[in-house]
Amino acid sequence: MARGPAWGLQREACWGRGRAPGRLQPGGELSQADPRAAHPGRGRELVRSAATDVVVLGMPGGEAALGGPRPDSYFGDKSSFAENVSVLNFTSVASSSSARDSSFAQTIKTPPAFGNPPRSGYGSKTPQMGHSVTSSSAASTHPDASVIAAVVEGKGLARGEIGIASIDVKRPQVVLSQFPDNTTYTKVITKLKILAPLEIIMSNTACVVGNSTKLFTSITENFKNVTFTTIQRKYFSETKGLEYIEQLCTAEFSTVLMEVQSKHYCLAAAAALLKYMEFIQNSVYAPKSLKVCFQGSEKTVMIDSSSAQNLELLVNNQDCRSGHTLFGILNHTKTPGGSRRLRSNILEPLTDVQMITMRLDCVEELLQDEELFFALQTVISRFLDTEQLLSVLVQIPKQDTVKAAESKITNLIYLKHTLELVDPLQAVLRRCNTPLLKAYYSSLGDNRFGTILEKIKAVINDDARYLKGCLNMRTQKCYAVKSNVNEFLDIARRTYTEIVDDIAGMITQLAEKYSLPLKTSFSSARGFFIQMNMDCTSLPGGQLPSEFIKITKMKNTYSFTSTDLIKMNERCQESLREIYHMTYMVVCQLLSEIYEHIHCIYELSDIVSMLDMLLSFAHACTLSEYVRPEFTDTLAIKLGWHPVLEKISMERPVANNTYITEGNNFIIVTGPNMSGKSTYLKQIALCQIMAQIGSFVPAEYSSFRIAEQIFTRISMDDALETNSSTFMKEMKEIAYILHNANDKSLILIDELGRGTSTEEGIGICYAVCEYLLSLKAFTLFATHFLELCHMDVLFPNVENIHFEVQHVKGGLRSRESIAYTYKLSKGHTEEKHYGIKAAEASSLPRSIISDAKEIRAQITRQMMEQQSQSSCPEAGRQRAVYRLATGLLQTARNSQLDPESLRQYLRGLKNKFEAASAVAGPGQVSEEPEER
Repeated sequence: MARGPAWGLQREACWGRGRAPGRLQPGGELSQADPRAAHPGRGRELVRSAATDVVVLGMPGGEAALGGPRPDSYFGDKSSFAENVSVLNFTSVASSSSARDSSFAQTIKTPPAFGNPPRSGYGSKTPQMGHSVTSSSAASTHPDASVIAAVVEGKGLARGEIGIASIDVKRPQVVLSQFPDNTTYTKVITKLKILAPLEIIMSNTACVVGNSTKLFTSITENFKNVTFTTIQRKYFSETKGLEYIEQLCTAEFSTVLMEVQSKHYCLAAAAALLKYMEFIQNSVYAPKSLKVCFQGSEKTVMIDSSSAQNLELLVNNQDCRSGHTLFGILNHTKTPGGSRRLRSNILEPLTDVQMITMRLDCVEELLQDEELFFALQTVISRFLDTEQLLSVLVQIPKQDTVKAAESKITNLIYLKHTLELVDPLQAVLRRCNTPLLKAYYSSLGDNRFGTILEKIKAVINDDARYLKGCLNMRTQKCYAVKSNVNEFLDIARRTYTEIVDDIAGMITQLAEKYSLPLKTSFSSARGFFIQMNMDCTSLPGGQLPSEFIKITKMKNTYSFTSTDLIKMNERCQESLREIYHMTYMVVCQLLSEIYEHIHCIYELSDIVSMLDMLLSFAHACTLSEYVRPEFTDTLAIKLGWHPVLEKISMERPVANNTYITEGNNFIIVTGPNMSGKSTYLKQIALCQIMAQIGSFVPAEYSSFRIAEQIFTRISMDDALETNSSTFMKEMKEIAYILHNANDKSLILIDELGRGTSTEEGIGICYAVCEYLLSLKAFTLFATHFLELCHMDVLFPNVENIHFEVQHVKGGLRSRESIAYTYKLSKGHTEEKHYGIKAAEASSLPRSIISDAKEIRAQITRQMMEQQSQSSCPEAGRQRAVYRLATGLLQTARNSQLDPESLRQYLRGLKNKFEAASAVAGPGQVSEEPEER
């Protein structure tokens, strides 16, 4: 690709080649003429269109509107972009009280970084806006939100094909996704809520006032407090997107090109995203420096946002700051990367049994080898945020400021600190036996780690390392580069040392002059200042000498300075700028040599975050008696309990058994109010998720069938945002389940149909149950409609279970009350009128309770007359045959029993079949299975 002379000037400005040793001024800009500093923001105009109520950032003047001329970059020809930047039409739809288009009721904010100089440091180019997903969002408020995502949808016959490209400005990784979605756009919403974006970019054709697309409407409804930015559709170019990926992707990740070269929509989204990052966010990435990966929706479980919220996977519904969530009980990670990986895995568990098994093997080895566990945890806890470190290292600042220089130097020291931990980490993994840990051990033997560290140590002092404290890190940065590398740098450092010594000497002289216990202190805000621990009442006149100014007091500690000290601080800062500038030139040259080996750092980041998560799983197991799960075609849990409830109650909750197979895949759960139905349903889902992310589960034994989707309908709240009543919200949620469920789904439904009349509620529940029974999905259906319990007569794969209660007499007037046991038993509940009993325990007047009992008795008599017909014996026989057949099929698929145990098990199946057939009626069994 042809590159003009401006591109070469940019490289010289960034890397210091052929550049005069200019000086950084206190304001942070180069003292010599710099066209980028001229006329910042000139020509920027804010024009409000009365017709469309759209705020348009018009930028006549092109280059000046972007803060000065922009040099061409390695991204290709941008002449058309630079000549008239206004054609990009970055827009922000203003909030309006007008009801012309409800989809535009939410404000779409303009990126505040537009036209402003970039900030340095971590996430320096990102507008730090408040990000709080609304209550309907499962992703909820993620404190480290730093993702910018671009979304585009196909047109015509390709409508419904979605492309997403996202980049985390704190972690240099571009994630591409493309998948087909239905008209509800549930996959898009779920994907975006997992990303928790700070800003979403879409085509301007998607949000035309009065004619916005359904995709745009769906996204804005679910992300009410996220910034939306629109650009012209022509910048969603798959050709440009592929060029960007070829130029920016590291060589080791270049295989992604094979995956995405036919994924036109994710490439189009990538083109718009990277164009936006360069020109609006001022983030330019070095060639061959980014990790680019393609993530489809396969090999992970789909958990919709409503289910994630109902199950309290990340956020507690009662207190958003509470740790009583699945994430809270599993999060014992030591690094930010490990915490992020755990969060991502909880929202998207694996469906690959082989990968899950490898993780479980690692957790088991960590539990069995205590020395390995503590040694690995010690090393992992010393790692910094490697992904965030990479993000800063691979970005090329467009302006050489003091902060940019300081940030690069700091992060190079962090990189040296990180690379020095590779050998200790590999040494800990040397004697591991599991395949995954062995693979990590081999990866850490990559020669590139040593190559990068050698290059760094050739320039950077061996003593330079990450230390806590601003003065300590300031000293590390000043003396990071070895002596004799740059003569001018050595002179500047000697000058700095002399100034610091002079400051210390001056404060010592002041202490002797006034006979005060003065000491030298330092803060990043004030620089060097004086502190004294003494009561001023012992001073002459009760005051400090007039030479001291800017006096502050905290308890008995006085902080102050003097005019001479302020001047010396200014000299010290000037000297520091010289040091940082010359060190920055050396560091940039060093980084340019490191970039070709950068891929191994990405691998290291993945290894550290995964090991941290696995250590967290092992740590959770040490706090409770969890068991390793198995994976078959049966969901079987022996004495399992709710993991979050255990943490809340500080003791183990009542444990219960669960058994679901293809032969009885539909479980109806009944029981009085507060008997534990909802908690039990959530318990099953949480255990399923824990098993599929590679964690042990709270039970004595557990076996799971891999679930591809997890659906819940638990909440009983209305939704004011969407103008939905309780019943309408129920219907929307159940419709979503019916449209998307398949044979590999796990479905949990709690009290469907309670928002309407009893007859209609029973009718809806019955129809929904019949539909779900046509699938092979595992379904647990909790209800108070006891009429549904008779479905087991018609459908042999239906099973009834209920929560037991005990009746206790006591208190005043010897009233009978209900004692909850929280124990499950087979069959439906025998408690007929527990609602009135619960009301009787409240403060309702006795007359109302008596009337309610009388009316209840009349209705019960009428219903018993209508249901006096008995069950058909033939149905019982068919049920017995069905259970026998599914039992034999399950045995053939999963049995690992020895011949004698298998013979006993089959004999037991035969006895159960004969007993069930006898109950169905004599002479109903025409043939019996041959005993083997």
